[in-house]
Amino acid sequence: MPEAEDVRRVALSLPDTTEKIAWSMPTFRVAGKMFATLPEDETSIAVRCPKEERDELVLAEPGKFWIADHEAGFAWVRVRLAAMEDDVELRDILADSWRQAAPPRLIDAYPDLGLPSAD
Repeated sequence: MPEAEDVRRVALSLPDTTEKIAWSMPTFRVAGKMFATLPEDETSIAVRCPKEERDELVLAEPGKFWIADHEAGFAWVRVRLAAMEDDVELRDILADSWRQAAPPRLIDAYPDLGLPSAD
């Protein structure tokens, strides 16, 4: 199970990512645009997720994903760290969120980052 320090390590390993405290919590940004937060008690992360996909995730895995009331109108979803399988899943989730916030120059420079792996 990933922990808060794993979130920090993985998020900061993504290109052009910085950490900034906002709303009294760590937030992670790519080229200045937020793509993840480590809210309150550090037992979950909030990441970017298109609303259509977010609703499907919550329905499919309600023990892992949920929507915080104050984020319901935005394209964000929460993920329980304890429900994640491992650091690979954590990296996939963070990289996908990174990709949604990254500017085109970074997406072009890292075309495979955040895309599902071909198994």
